[in-house]
Amino acid sequence: MHALVGAEAERHGLSLRDHIVLSALHKTADLTQVELGQALGMDKTTLTAEIDRLERMELVSRRVNPRDRRARIIAITPKGDAARAAIAAGAEAREADAVRPIPAAEVTQLRRALYLIIGSAEDPGSCI
Repeated sequence: MHALVGAEAERHGLSLRDHIVLSALHKTADLTQVELGQALGMDKTTLTAEIDRLERMELVSRRVNPRDRRARIIAITPKGDAARAAIAAGAEAREADAVRPIPAAEVTQLRRALYLIIGSAEDPGSCI
């Protein structure tokens, strides 16, 4: 499914990594750059370059953390959220096409099994 999401992101001029970062920011508001990096398993240098690029594209914004002026809070912008939503919708449609030949009950079982595998992993590693 990574390939499906990555292809959909590319249709919108973004990468799979861009979509993952935007999705994390959509899911959890007010993350500092350090917290975002920890959540995604990304090192500081890679994440800084990624955020810089997304900020230039006006998909994310940075603001000073009022609790710690040394830290920056990263936020998804309306433009970024629209891009994320479009990619997600396209990926969901592609996924539906991919599993269409499989009976719905089997798709449900497969998803349940995958969630169990992911949830029980001691070291899930980086998502990107």
